Amino acid sequence: MRFGILGETRAWHGDGGEVPLGGPARRALLALLLVRPGEVVSTDRLADEIDPAGVLSAHALQSQVSRLRTALGAGAAIERAGAGYRIVVDPDDVDTSRFERLAGEGRAALADGDAGRAVVLLGEALELWRGPALADLPESETARAAAVRLEERRLGAREDRIEAGLRLGEHRTVVPELRELVGRHPLRERLAGLLMRALFAEGGQAEALMVFEATRRHLADELGADPAAELTALHRELLRADPTPSPAAPPAQLTSFVGRADEVAEVAEVLRVARLVTLLGPGGVGKTRLSVEVAGGGGTEGQVCFVELAPLRDGAGLPHALLRALGLRENGLQMDGGAKGPVDRLVAALSDQVLLLVLDNCEHLADEVAGLAARLLTACPRLRVLATSREPLGIIGEYLHPVRPLDEDTAVRLFTERAAAVRRGFTADPEVVRRICAALDDLPLAIELAAARSRTLGIDDLAGRLDDLLAIGARGNRTADERHRTLRSVVAWSWDLLSEPEQRAARRFTVFAGGATAQSALRVCGTDGETLEALADKSLLEVAGGRYRMLETIRAYGAERLDEAGERESVRRAHAQRLLELVRTADPHLRRAEQLEWLPVVAAEHGDLLAALRWAVEEPAVETAFELLAAAFNYLWIRGASASVAPLAIALLASVGEAVPDGLGEEYATCVLLAGAASATGEAGRQAWQRHRAAAGKALAAAWPGDRSGRYPVVLLLWMMRNAGGPDPQGAFALVSSQRDCPEPWARAAAHYVSGFGHLGRRDPDAAEDAFGQALEGFRTLGDRWGMALALDTLAGTAGARGDRTREVALTDEALVLTERLGALEDSADLLVNRGDHLAGDDAAGARTAYANAAALARRAGSSTYLAAALRGLGDIALEEGDLAAAERLYSEALERIDPHWIKSLGPRVRTLIGLGRVAAARSHHTEARKHYRQAAEVADTVGARAPEVLRMLGLSEKAVESVLEAVAADR
Repeated sequence: MRFGILGETRAWHGDGGEVPLGGPARRALLALLLVRPGEVVSTDRLADEIDPAGVLSAHALQSQVSRLRTALGAGAAIERAGAGYRIVVDPDDVDTSRFERLAGEGRAALADGDAGRAVVLLGEALELWRGPALADLPESETARAAAVRLEERRLGAREDRIEAGLRLGEHRTVVPELRELVGRHPLRERLAGLLMRALFAEGGQAEALMVFEATRRHLADELGADPAAELTALHRELLRADPTPSPAAPPAQLTSFVGRADEVAEVAEVLRVARLVTLLGPGGVGKTRLSVEVAGGGGTEGQVCFVELAPLRDGAGLPHALLRALGLRENGLQMDGGAKGPVDRLVAALSDQVLLLVLDNCEHLADEVAGLAARLLTACPRLRVLATSREPLGIIGEYLHPVRPLDEDTAVRLFTERAAAVRRGFTADPEVVRRICAALDDLPLAIELAAARSRTLGIDDLAGRLDDLLAIGARGNRTADERHRTLRSVVAWSWDLLSEPEQRAARRFTVFAGGATAQSALRVCGTDGETLEALADKSLLEVAGGRYRMLETIRAYGAERLDEAGERESVRRAHAQRLLELVRTADPHLRRAEQLEWLPVVAAEHGDLLAALRWAVEEPAVETAFELLAAAFNYLWIRGASASVAPLAIALLASVGEAVPDGLGEEYATCVLLAGAASATGEAGRQAWQRHRAAAGKALAAAWPGDRSGRYPVVLLLWMMRNAGGPDPQGAFALVSSQRDCPEPWARAAAHYVSGFGHLGRRDPDAAEDAFGQALEGFRTLGDRWGMALALDTLAGTAGARGDRTREVALTDEALVLTERLGALEDSADLLVNRGDHLAGDDAAGARTAYANAAALARRAGSSTYLAAALRGLGDIALEEGDLAAAERLYSEALERIDPHWIKSLGPRVRTLIGLGRVAAARSHHTEARKHYRQAAEVADTVGARAPEVLRMLGLSEKAVESVLEAVAADR
């Protein structure tokens, strides 16, 4: 018989049937006896704790014991012993004893490092709980003491299980449970530490640090104590941790790597000396696979970033491709694309990183790759580059490693392994296999294609067909060109053996630049799942992670077949329509709580989105091109990738001239915004913006009249930001503000947000706070994290203006969590600068930490402007401490890094100039001080010194705004 007191008191027969125990008195009696099985409990205690009112007599107690004995039968013995009773059972038959045994074994397993066994044991222990311990004895002192002890053990077991889960990498699954437990036990430091680790493992460094701050406050307020050494050490560890986004890993390989182990070691050894190594050889010889093995072999220092260049059509997209592969944004959420071009961002981000950059398939972009690699290697001393190409890059210091065909034994082994994978029990005469491999020039790709045919062809038949195909005769040394012809012949032979439906699907698949999901491939290729699987079986397609991809050698051949079939235009059109359908579907989700789930869905199609846009612009399919840009705008903005489409937006505007296309006014305005969004577009982007801005503004106003909605509300807010420093900031301000009663909820929230700055400009902080609060509520209801971060940042500013530093910092920290989840490193750096500004007056050490963390984050993000803002903050600290030399150095370095052409740079630039003026004044260099103040006033005048609401939108605090206005007034 088994007994349970972890919840209501229960008993079960050996077959699982429940024992009817009777009323509450008998359940309470059994529970008291089971608290310590085998120990005597006096009749007085039993009577008092079963019936605290004192009504239960000795005779009545004896009667309850008798009835309980009858109910339990032979399953347990209740014995009279001296002045009390005891129950004789095996302790492991009582759930409390079993729980404590399993929990102890689980903790021991955890201590021994066996996290998997610990999870199992602790899970079994916790499953025994059915509710509060000893639930049938709410008034019993004995039960209360036992329940407290058991609940403490239960909490400890939950902590142990969570820690074991964290060791097994189950971070995502334990975070909700940890949040709930920390909320119920805010003083329990181990729980706080576990939550901090889980959040950090998910990329939430800022939120993890917030958990520490909350725990520290609770301990100080309620216990007057500081966190223990272990939690403090964890806090320091997380502060020092590197939040750099993860670069793209080498592609996963689904087959074994055969041979060439010595070559992998040789290349890795060369990379320790040479900073640029190019794997040189013809197509199909195995350059890419060798680079993957070198990069993943652990023989190189630092991180690895793998960049596939085959999908790129020209060198213009090369820097953007590297930024994406490094996990870096091209611009921040506040449209800071103008804060340096993509190459400058790459240099800033890689200048101090230890990284191996693998550039795969460089031959069609050799000149552009050579130029960019030379620039990066010169500016980034800890960077190494491993390239694969059919021709050298021609850079001084380049080490060429020719990749040759496989040796005879390795080629035979490769064919045999691949054939055995498609044909169970494959055996063959090694001499015949050797003859096949020799006919294929021992090229790995050709061998794999031929081996895939062994499923349906016998080995002798396969050898005969290859002899006929390749006209095998006496061969000496083969040149690279001849090997290329051999590979092409084998690809053509494999292609010709496909059925017509398979050929049709394969040639149509070549329009995909970055691979495709099964659903996209089915739609664009007009095929079925069975055909896709057949192509994968025959090595014409690879499939991994739910996506199909085609090797570049096969893709080039298939593209020729697509042209021959006269299908290129129709398939390209179908491809563009599929991408348009995808981004249209994703757009509303990206403004809501599910944005984190949808971002990677669209990001996986980024290369194909660019390919579809390029086709639509070049065709030209004007309507499709405008619609693609508009529907993708929100994705491009959140991902910080708007600069990658700016050249296409400029070209599209050039093709349509000055007139706004009928029915596409909002899409046209989006295109104009994208064309002028980044300095990567250079003078062409600035000219396009100036030429089309006025017409775009009218088109956007017509699409959003205030009483009805357009289609793309995010464009409104970005239009306001882009126009903040233009000739008509008030017009853009009024357009967005007028949407307060708009039926579209995101637009309403944005309108309240923008209106708040108008109230600040009119010196009405209460109305401003109310507007920002309404914006926050609107964005929070939708679940849009970036909108929430914007509103929280401004609410922090209003709290600071009232002198509420605690709320100011708390709101900034909450905004930091949101930008961190979106992967917006530069925006997180901006918020950290704000955090430092909030703390500077009361907590110089805390401010210095915030500025230093912001500087580190900005460097990793490649954002020179936000680095300048952080350096300005550190300069302020140095100035307050009287270190004029350090302050001047920091201010000067900040001024050098600020982009003077970008609107968001105006705030840091003004504050930096004022700082330099204060340094000069402290040295009694009054002429120099006046010069700096005058420069600050001139910068302020570029946005209109009488528009303090605009200055506040640029990120200036109330104190800084007052300083600017005073400087302007003094200069006048």
